[in-house]
Amino acid sequence: METEKIIEQYLQHVPVEVLDKAKGIKVIITDIDGVLTDGGIIYDNAGMEFKKYNVKDGLIVQHLKKAGFLVGAITGRASQVVEYRCEELRFDFHYHGVKDKLKKLTELMETMELSLEEVAYIGDDLIDLPVLTRVGLSIAPADALPYVRAAVHYVSPYDGGKGVFREAADLLLHAKGQLVPLVDNLVKKEA
Repeated sequence: METEKIIEQYLQHVPVEVLDKAKGIKVIITDIDGVLTDGGIIYDNAGMEFKKYNVKDGLIVQHLKKAGFLVGAITGRASQVVEYRCEELRFDFHYHGVKDKLKKLTELMETMELSLEEVAYIGDDLIDLPVLTRVGLSIAPADALPYVRAAVHYVSPYDGGKGVFREAADLLLHAKGQLVPLVDNLVKKEA
């Protein structure tokens, strides 16, 4: 298997400037609704909330962490099912019901002694704009609102809940030269 050629083809649409920005990233933070999900919220008659997540988005988290990235979420809605998903994926941190995401992120980066330039953030709506316009690498799903897409460094071809987080993670790993070895090591373990 020619892993390098496959990955180059997979990420060929990513501008060189975006890959260059990705090289300086140490933390990836995501919104939840509209990024890890398609933005839909389902309630049953008992008021239970349901969300659908893409397994491929979740699977890459462990590999990001092994590669040295911090992984987190800052979401505007407080939701038990979202907290459960963040815990299940073993995010390094996750904050829920946050209305001022930039303030929360700034406080968090000060605590971690990191700069906003070292953050990649994925968001899709108005509440994300203050963060998206100040981090080192901002990403929006393909189905984000037009004014959000216009404000970011990179618009993924994937919709929210359909692999945008996975592509962003793969992009970060690739920019640091870690995606090809990861895939090759897993292929060798299978052989």
